[in-house]
Amino acid sequence: MTSMANGTIRSARNYAPWSGSSRTGPNAKPQGRASTAYTGSKRTANRHKDQAQTSDASHSPGGSPAASSGRPLLVIDGDSFAHRSYHALPKTIRRGDGTGAGAIVGFANFLLRLYEAERPRAVLVGWDTLEVPTARHQKFPAYQSGRDFDDALIEQLRVLPELVAACGFINAKAPGYEADDFLAAAVAAEERKGGAALVASGDRDAFQLASESTTILFPLRAGEMARIGPAEVRERYGVNPKQVPDFIALRGDPSDKLPGAPGVGPKGAADLLRRYGSLDHALDEGRFPAQANLLRLYRAIATMDASAPIPNLPDQTPTWARASALALGWGLNQLADRLSKRA
Repeated sequence: MTSMANGTIRSARNYAPWSGSSRTGPNAKPQGRASTAYTGSKRTANRHKDQAQTSDASHSPGGSPAASSGRPLLVIDGDSFAHRSYHALPKTIRRGDGTGAGAIVGFANFLLRLYEAERPRAVLVGWDTLEVPTARHQKFPAYQSGRDFDDALIEQLRVLPELVAACGFINAKAPGYEADDFLAAAVAAEERKGGAALVASGDRDAFQLASESTTILFPLRAGEMARIGPAEVRERYGVNPKQVPDFIALRGDPSDKLPGAPGVGPKGAADLLRRYGSLDHALDEGRFPAQANLLRLYRAIATMDASAPIPNLPDQTPTWARASALALGWGLNQLADRLSKRA
């Protein structure tokens, strides 16, 4: 997610937790299903080794139904993990022309580990469009304002979709939409087909997508990913996944510059939703009359747009050799070698 100010591209990703308490701190580990450490192990690789071969990402529209391969669709918030990679790796990592490569290398390593661990039927990576304000910015100008991206990160964000495409995977990016919206659209499409989805995102807003068919892969630390389903959302926040936008509207989100309802924190927001069932019902009962319109606006901003345009998503076979050639052309020899070994 991004915001614009005075012609400058500003970072507005939601990397901070909803609350500053230790319960939701950056190192807090969601309770429930076990977390997974993506350390390059072949934990699930052998499980799918004998799966039938699938078509590559250029397969014509109208491919086989989602459930045909028995494997999940993997959708990734590209900006979230590119941002994390950029800040985690040394800025001394460079391409052959001297431009930065930390976000590229870190994102590529993450993508390789995640693919090997989960063996999805297809991969879609959603991206923000940094240069164009979204409908959220137009409705609420203060939305996610105040953070600047480094120029080096912006440049790498522009070329990372090339790497994704070279791997044989699909990018989703369009003016006016955010990466989150493409995740929601892909999940909705997969669930309509009777398939399952994995959503990799460092943004807790994505918890609204958790369902019996969709699991959120949420990064913790040192390569660990927590698996978040409906039970984990309820245990962590006291609300159901579909109530997450209402929860955010009431609680507020400092990273997004959403103030929330006056005097309402995480516990109060959950209590209100348990009592009334929804923000609308709470407002209908006379709660927060002076802020009713704003709270509905905050909920709309926090709700991922499942109508975002996404391409057809047939089963894919990775094209690691093509990705290796791209990395070699960038002067990233070690990455090229890692990719070629998977070809």
